[in-house]
Amino acid sequence: MSEKKQPAFHAFTVRKVKDGKKAQWVEIGAAWLHKDAKGFDIVLDALPCDGRVVLRLNVPKAKADE
Repeated sequence: MSEKKQPAFHAFTVRKVKDGKKAQWVEIGAAWLHKDAKGFDIVLDALPCDGRVVLRLNVPKAKADE
């Protein structure tokens, strides 16, 4: 069986909240680095209303028992 490759980045849209305190980050997709490291495949499940997409490095979360 082949192992599913994890994305290099997660894609988010950031929306301002009415109270002006904290922005709301909504995950809308992911990006995978090309084998030659000269580009990305980006898969979006949604498009942001303002056209802004934020890519953040995919950092695995630590497990609770570690």
